[in-house]
Amino acid sequence: MKKIIVSLILFSTTISAQYTDITIVKEVKVKNKGVVVSAHPLASEAGAKVMKMGGNAYDAIVATQYALAVVYPQAGNIGGGGFLVGVKNNGEKFTIDYRETAPKKASRDMYVDKNGKANTDLSQNGRLAVGVPGSVAGFFATLKYCKLPMGKLIQPAIDLAEKGFAITEQEANLLNNNKQNFQKHNQSSIVFVKDIPWKAGDLLVQKDLAETLKLIQKQGLKGFYEGKTAELLVSEMKKGNGIITSEDLKNYKVAERKALEFDYKGNQVVSMPLPSSGGLLLAQMLKMAAYENLEKYQQNSTQAVQVMVEAERRAYADRAEYMGDPDFIQDKTSYLISDEYLKNRWKSFSFSKATPSAEVGKITKQPKESTETTHISVIDKDGNAAAVTTTLNGYYGSKVVVSGAGFFLNNEMDDFSIKPGVPNMFGAVGGEANSIQPNKRMLSSMTPTIVLKNGKPYMVVGTPGGTTIPTSVYQAIVDVIDFKQNANISVNAPKFHHQWLPETVAFEKNFPETTIKDLEKLGYKSEKWNQIGRTEMILIDDNGNIHAVADGRGDDSVAVE
Repeated sequence: MKKIIVSLILFSTTISAQYTDITIVKEVKVKNKGVVVSAHPLASEAGAKVMKMGGNAYDAIVATQYALAVVYPQAGNIGGGGFLVGVKNNGEKFTIDYRETAPKKASRDMYVDKNGKANTDLSQNGRLAVGVPGSVAGFFATLKYCKLPMGKLIQPAIDLAEKGFAITEQEANLLNNNKQNFQKHNQSSIVFVKDIPWKAGDLLVQKDLAETLKLIQKQGLKGFYEGKTAELLVSEMKKGNGIITSEDLKNYKVAERKALEFDYKGNQVVSMPLPSSGGLLLAQMLKMAAYENLEKYQQNSTQAVQVMVEAERRAYADRAEYMGDPDFIQDKTSYLISDEYLKNRWKSFSFSKATPSAEVGKITKQPKESTETTHISVIDKDGNAAAVTTTLNGYYGSKVVVSGAGFFLNNEMDDFSIKPGVPNMFGAVGGEANSIQPNKRMLSSMTPTIVLKNGKPYMVVGTPGGTTIPTSVYQAIVDVIDFKQNANISVNAPKFHHQWLPETVAFEKNFPETTIKDLEKLGYKSEKWNQIGRTEMILIDDNGNIHAVADGRGDDSVAVE
């Protein structure tokens, strides 16, 4: 009998060979062990498994990402991209940018019709929405930090794809809800569509994906970016209006960038630089909030939320105006996070009223960015830490599966400003800095982050959620450092979000009503959201005790080496 068990605290867990008995582990406290936190129990188990085989945190990150491409197809992927932030136990810090790029045939106004109207359907659905995938190149770029060969790291994912695994209720609902989208955008039959509705416990078997993963296992990078897989991907493009060519695939390159580092109350924050706006926004928000010393207030109190919202407002206005791919624009990061700039930005803050968004930014509309990313936090027994956020952009990306290869393609082109001033699917507005150009990386909100105390990993954190990612990571750090909360309370406390435009502040439905009402009296507009983010957090205290928590908002799960 297939069963899915949820456990709050568990120190070890067993998954059957057929992957039909799944244990969801929400919280673990251990010492001298490797720990993986991800969006799916089987993916976390894959990462823990390779650490048991002698792998380190970076081996675990690669194995977990491959497994997520199988068991969490709405966001885990080989057809998308992501960012990795790593801190080795010798203090070395590094990042790997495997964000998707615009194809060579892409152009600034490719989604704008002859009347000057932006067509967001084309940038969000179908083959024209696809950026050149970077994930597999990112996994291979991570190998130089790993101890095991790629053949071993990819094997758990191959087994999961070939043998199948039992889906959860959330996954069944998601597949059923997207059936029409899958049928609309795929000319061939795909394994994600059934005649009868999916239900919890059904087996999802992905033979085509297993074969694609085996090609990568045998042929390395060329198993994806050249040969059969590349031919299938280009052939899929030609079934519609897609523009990715074999040359685009062959020429894709990851970028290793210097991590964005800054101090917050004696802790060193290490995050992702541009083309992710996440680290830059995080630095701006934490530094501005520090001017009011949040330690004086309570978590989710009126004063604390007002300070944090106003920091968010100013940072997101800067995102729209200044941020994009640093290889294509003037990178103003150091200026934007300087005290000189931020103190001036903060002058208009007042506890007596909300600051109108028109006073802090120049653009009149804000675009929207998809929420369906996924995050992995890992630390190994030797103290190596890794944080990775990866994405297809929207749920199941473009909804297009590469026929014969079995994987979803991203709809990441929508993260460009498809027309300056027009919101993307997450409501984020952008300007010229994030306009479409061939080979350019689209601006992202992903914020994989590691916080160091006395030079050693103290917190590994990240979340999915589109433009809500930086604000959720911001809240997680403030909850722990300023409000002295533990990992569980920090992850699962109700969240809020503001992004300059729209003017509204979003609150999770269980957020304290008294705080919302007090803020409304000060001129803030509010709305309720069912859910904001799914944070994965690992905290390590001064004695090496590890407290790992997977967000209660989904099927997220912790696994231990």
